[in-house]
Amino acid sequence: MNSSTINISFGMIVLNGEPFVRYNLRSLYPFAHQIIVVEGACPSAVNVARPDGHSVDGTIETLRSFKHNEDPQNKVIVVTAQDEGHTEGFWHEKNEMSKAYAKRATGNYLWQIDSDEFYDEQQIPQIITLLDAEHPDAVSFPMITFWGNIKYVTNSFYLVRDNAREYHRLFAWGPGHSYATHFPPTVLDPSGINARNKKWLRARFLEKKGIYLYHYSLLFPHQVYSKVSYYKEREKIDIDKWEEAVYRRLKKPFRAHNVYQSIGWLERYTGRHPSSIRQMITDIEAGRLDIQTRDCTDVENLLSNSRYVLACRFLSASAQFMSYTPVHFVYRICRALMNRVHRVFTTLIRR
Repeated sequence: MNSSTINISFGMIVLNGEPFVRYNLRSLYPFAHQIIVVEGACPSAVNVARPDGHSVDGTIETLRSFKHNEDPQNKVIVVTAQDEGHTEGFWHEKNEMSKAYAKRATGNYLWQIDSDEFYDEQQIPQIITLLDAEHPDAVSFPMITFWGNIKYVTNSFYLVRDNAREYHRLFAWGPGHSYATHFPPTVLDPSGINARNKKWLRARFLEKKGIYLYHYSLLFPHQVYSKVSYYKEREKIDIDKWEEAVYRRLKKPFRAHNVYQSIGWLERYTGRHPSSIRQMITDIEAGRLDIQTRDCTDVENLLSNSRYVLACRFLSASAQFMSYTPVHFVYRICRALMNRVHRVFTTLIRR
């Protein structure tokens, strides 16, 4: 196999993906065999969707405009719930949405991507070269999460200790392959074998090469509100309290990450960004995009506090230490025992 035979079908599911969608499509377009975008809401997202199941922020109109004006090679396929026979306009759940792009994929690799997930355009050819040389069945990426501004990132015990920053995104694909689950993304080969049980390039392998997934999931207030509303309904949790106390007012700076049950913190970011993101920020600053941004004066003040910075360094080192396999194994055993004891005592109290 040579690099000319690497045909990538990008698959995206999106609801309220503005302002990212057009920049993401432009970023991926030169490297794509296909870009299949599945738009719309599941019932758990009804609070942030139109009555017809589409995005409230004009995402579907942006997709159709891109298809009409910026798709000269006819690479883009836009799929809605109506296309799959849902006359009420809503998808049943995210698994169905992911399977909708998977069944339309004709490339020999399927690359799942969210609208606010970006890759350095200069590194995508490097990834394609890896596919050509290694022929992996699955590739996972190390993820960086940006918070409030492209100058800041969030980290946490959940991300580092529990390895939640490893995102499964890229899979060998072809006749007989099937998309099994969205949580976590899982592809099965024609024999029903999980791709990650075969030749798997792990996130740590990509990280050594300086290749990352840039996740802008906590960048804009409207975007965070939409995610919080969805997860509050889907998971039945009080994540809206995190949004109010932490994202809006930064009252709990050691719960910065949205998986707030785990200790999290903020750090400065001085690395590079994909060129598409730099262009998006330029367009916002020039007034070409009407997007409310977060005032990060409080973040700047916090990161100017030497005690906070030292505490974060200690937490980061601790999380790294706890991520080592022997230590993490002991941690998981202790956590399982604590959960068991908690359930036993809860049962006794309720009797």
